[in-house]
Amino acid sequence: MTSSRLKALRFSGLILLFFTVFNFSASASSAKRQFYQLQVFHVKDQMQEKELDQFLADAYLPAAHRAGLSQVGVFKTFGIDTAAVKKIYVLTAFNSLDELLKINKRLELDGELIKNGSNFVNATYNKPAFIRKEVILMEAFTGMPVWKKPELKGPKENRIYELRNYESTSDKLYRNKVAMFDKDEMEIFERIDSHPMFYGEVIAGSRMPNLMYMTVYADRTSRDEHWKTFSGDPKWKQISTLPEYQNNVAVVDITFLSPAAYSDL
Repeated sequence: MTSSRLKALRFSGLILLFFTVFNFSASASSAKRQFYQLQVFHVKDQMQEKELDQFLADAYLPAAHRAGLSQVGVFKTFGIDTAAVKKIYVLTAFNSLDELLKINKRLELDGELIKNGSNFVNATYNKPAFIRKEVILMEAFTGMPVWKKPELKGPKENRIYELRNYESTSDKLYRNKVAMFDKDEMEIFERIDSHPMFYGEVIAGSRMPNLMYMTVYADRTSRDEHWKTFSGDPKWKQISTLPEYQNNVAVVDITFLSPAAYSDL
């Protein structure tokens, strides 16, 4: 083989390698973002909670699994037994809005779901199954386009799922906070092992403009230790004082949740 021929082959190989790496990087950076549906059921007493548990465990989750949703998270407000404030959260992820609509319609018409959850489905006006139901729709952050099931050791019932809601006073300030997460905050959570499960931009809800995210801990002590580490992290101290990030959050709501025994997450 001539020297010029060998050089040409090497050059072609370099070009091929460049485009392979470029295409991989482009596909990684443009990963398809999931959509999250968070249903929040308000229940007034143990009877409603029991009926909702039965419906979710015996009817809704099996139907969701049949429809192709392998993981459904069900969580309850942590340490709150007061009937007036009990909430149950149901979290699902979809690959597109079209998939969300199709699966929700399929669940609505699922005969096994209707049969196995008949008490809940056929609840009467004077004996309702819940006080109200909220539905919040989110799109995953570009920095974490797909949710991640927490990998934790220890008893599941001891875990703390911390759901945070950050509201802004304008769309511009909201976008600024999302950028702050994408550029810096998410890296800190990952580095200190706070087990972030999802970050979501709320695209339909009652408290917009807002974002929501969830981190997971082995127990309450672990949660407190991780947040102490976060607060003392040099990078957090640096970015939290930057002029461009000031006043981008007006309201912070923190909800501690425990997983239901039948939850997939």
